Amino acid sequence: MKRLKWPSWLPIDPYILLLLGTVGLAALLPARGAGAEVASGASTAAIAFLFFLYGARLSTREAMDGVRHWRLHLTVLACTFVLFPLLGLAARGLEPVFLSHDLYTGLLFLTLVPSTVQSSIAFTSMARGNVPAAICAGSFSSLVGIVLTPLLAAALLGGTGGGFSADSLLRIVLQLLVPFLAGQLLRRWIGGFVARHKKVLGYVDRGSILLVVYTAFSEGMVQGIWHQVSPLRLGGLLAVEAVLLAVMLSVTWYGAKALGFGREDRIAVQFAGSKKSLASGLPMASVLFGAHASLAVLPLMLFHQMQLMVCAVIAKRRSRDPEAEPQPGPGSGPSLTRDPAAASRISVGTGTRSG
Repeated sequence: MKRLKWPSWLPIDPYILLLLGTVGLAALLPARGAGAEVASGASTAAIAFLFFLYGARLSTREAMDGVRHWRLHLTVLACTFVLFPLLGLAARGLEPVFLSHDLYTGLLFLTLVPSTVQSSIAFTSMARGNVPAAICAGSFSSLVGIVLTPLLAAALLGGTGGGFSADSLLRIVLQLLVPFLAGQLLRRWIGGFVARHKKVLGYVDRGSILLVVYTAFSEGMVQGIWHQVSPLRLGGLLAVEAVLLAVMLSVTWYGAKALGFGREDRIAVQFAGSKKSLASGLPMASVLFGAHASLAVLPLMLFHQMQLMVCAVIAKRRSRDPEAEPQPGPGSGPSLTRDPAAASRISVGTGTRSG
């Protein structure tokens, strides 16, 4: 039998549909009482296992190979952890006219989350950009975000984000950083197993994220906080996020040009510096926000789908750019930046995953 595939003409990521279905399940059948305690414990274990897999997948050697592109990586990090948060702080003026306090808190948290990895690589490859640089930039952003995102959240959200404290940071260290470091330390022995079973483990970590979403939105339903969100507020949130994405796509493209980057590097900067990781943001929000995580992750979920749809269109247009045509010199070998198959092999080798 022919294997069923997701129709290519549909712009919605099927995993986003699973996330939305999980939200619907939590709305209809939220975990309560003893069930909520079981779901919370399972969610905590899933988060720890998720970051353990992140550590086991990340190849230190591959990451260090990209250090020579330090200007590009610093540019991406500045976009992700400096410019994005500044725009988030500037959006405070939209509260309470366009955004409620809880939605603004979620929007600000969205700006603190690290960049994606695999989607940045996929779009960079599609647009014929610098794929190795995108791999390293996404990996560096994820690694730095494990430490920097909680610190920025504690500093910028303070008393508005659901009780940030030294205890919150300790939970972050125990649930995220310690499992990640354990994965790195054990990678020498389990790295091969993880690489061989990448597809199966991919289902495991995606299932873990669905469990985190179910637990977070169940707590939100029990607390009754969904009554605070109106269709008008959601419309305002979508409009604000569309402007945010447009600004970051423009700044990363034209800013990289002003900094003297070539076309291929500009593509890597644009796709790695303008996106936010749903996979990293959801577990962090669950740890940091607790019962308020449902509204906190809603802006991130919407922004994630929006960035995929918009960047897919941009990548296709960039691929048709006459400047993207390969112009090999004498004795030149195959270019990783223009070979999607090579990009796919690199992606598998580094153990990257969808953001």
